Amino acid sequence: MSGFAEWQEAFAAATLRDADFETMSGVPLDPVYGAGPEAGQGVGYDEGSADQRSPGEWPGVFPYTRGSFASMYRSKLWTMRMFAGFGTAEDTNARFHDILRAGGDGLSVAYDLPTLMGRDSDDPVCEGEVGRCGVAVDTLADAKDLFAGIDLGTTTTSMTINSPAAMCFAMYVSAAEEAGTERKQLGGTLQNDILKEYQAQKEYIFPPRPSLRLVTDIIRYSAAEMPRFHPVSVSGYHIREAGSTAAHELAFTLANGFAYVEAARAAGLGVDEFAPRLSFFFNAHIDFFEEIAKYRAARRIWAQWMRDRYGAEDPRSLICRFHTQTAGVSLTAQQPELNIVRTAIEALAGVLGGTQSLHTNSMDEVLALPTDKAARIALRTQQVIANETGVANVADPLGGSWFVEALTDQMQAQAEAVFAHLDELGGGSILDGVIAGIESNWFQGEIADAAYRFQRKVSADRMVIVGVNGFTGGNEDAGLQTLQIGPEVEEAQRKRLAEVKRHRSGAGVEVALARLATDAGHSDRNLMPAIFEAVRAYATVGEMVNALADVFGRWEEHAVI
Repeated sequence: MSGFAEWQEAFAAATLRDADFETMSGVPLDPVYGAGPEAGQGVGYDEGSADQRSPGEWPGVFPYTRGSFASMYRSKLWTMRMFAGFGTAEDTNARFHDILRAGGDGLSVAYDLPTLMGRDSDDPVCEGEVGRCGVAVDTLADAKDLFAGIDLGTTTTSMTINSPAAMCFAMYVSAAEEAGTERKQLGGTLQNDILKEYQAQKEYIFPPRPSLRLVTDIIRYSAAEMPRFHPVSVSGYHIREAGSTAAHELAFTLANGFAYVEAARAAGLGVDEFAPRLSFFFNAHIDFFEEIAKYRAARRIWAQWMRDRYGAEDPRSLICRFHTQTAGVSLTAQQPELNIVRTAIEALAGVLGGTQSLHTNSMDEVLALPTDKAARIALRTQQVIANETGVANVADPLGGSWFVEALTDQMQAQAEAVFAHLDELGGGSILDGVIAGIESNWFQGEIADAAYRFQRKVSADRMVIVGVNGFTGGNEDAGLQTLQIGPEVEEAQRKRLAEVKRHRSGAGVEVALARLATDAGHSDRNLMPAIFEAVRAYATVGEMVNALADVFGRWEEHAVI
């Protein structure tokens, strides 16, 4: 069967949205366009014309360059997922309800820095940081407050948490079950991508090997218990935010994905048991066509490697499903209203690149956590793209462009060069190559060099950032009103934690933590049952992390000068 025939068969089986798939002027639109008499489609196609480029591939057909699904947004628009978290769990819960009322259809939890680092709100080290850049979550009590009144069986939830991901995941599942939703009904994504923490974001706790064990334990648990949940979101976003190029974001992210595949296989799972639930998280930066090419190359590479190197047979294992967030690092404090424009362009690139879900940054996030108004404008930006521009009517509308196709090929070639280096570094294992690259600071060096090159261009005015080194008129205008997180938030959270500790069973917590430490000392034991026991005993994130750190140790990065 030809690729086009495969696409026709898959498209015929799809359920379409109730919409008029035509231009504003009433011109009917085909679901996909290509060149060649086989396709029988393509506005302006002339069989004798030499300037018609055929992509040779179709959406929903291996290697998925043109889209993960045959019908793409004709069947379902991307999930409009807004990242939110600040103050106490009750504060963030109110924002969640606002997002859902405004038309958002997925939640994304931002945790505060103490939680991300596996520390409790009453830890002296955390003074001044509680609830400031995300929501403070110390115990199951906070998780229950965070999701109060939200139907977690119908609302997908993404959690941006890595080192203590297992603890926050267990709290989410336990809160849902106590509210009456079975774990098998839960849908969403746990970031749980520890490798990029060593490479870029630096929110690590344990050394790489035991951290990978926690990741694979969650993968094994989800494969057995939670068929709708994505246990890992392999995240290039933070790699790009740290200063990498688009090609390095693509390569490092997919290499980390291959490493998790190898780790899960080493833990005894067959590739098709878990790979369909892996997902990815990419940046949408400001270079419009480069970003689109990056997403197209990612789908192609993942499909080819999963089939040819890792032996995946289930077509779902070959699909690179991904979430996209517009680039925080592209936002400017100068003339912050221009960030609305930047975000719209970046979001459009994500959609034209075929993302499955999308978060749009708010114009004021460069200054503070977003206000209600700024967050609403960010969501409305997605809604304008979805409902007014017509870009959701056709799958891969830029496919076949000489520029886009060539740039996609170039992206893949650069990524493959990185994979070859890591494969050699790991002696035939991408997993071992990635860990060796972390331990030798190779990833960190590549990112730092790219960030330095970019900054030199800006400093030399070879790269113009509007309002920063060009077109600065208006910079003297008064700034935006921003959201302020006062010290009363930290005080309230500490009181909340003290109350939980007073009412829990101290003996029960000690027993649960002892079991967790014992299981950590046996590499053949999945740690999730012990973590669930500790969570339901109302052990804190910090207590569970400390119990594991006593066994695993803590990681310290050694800088290379």
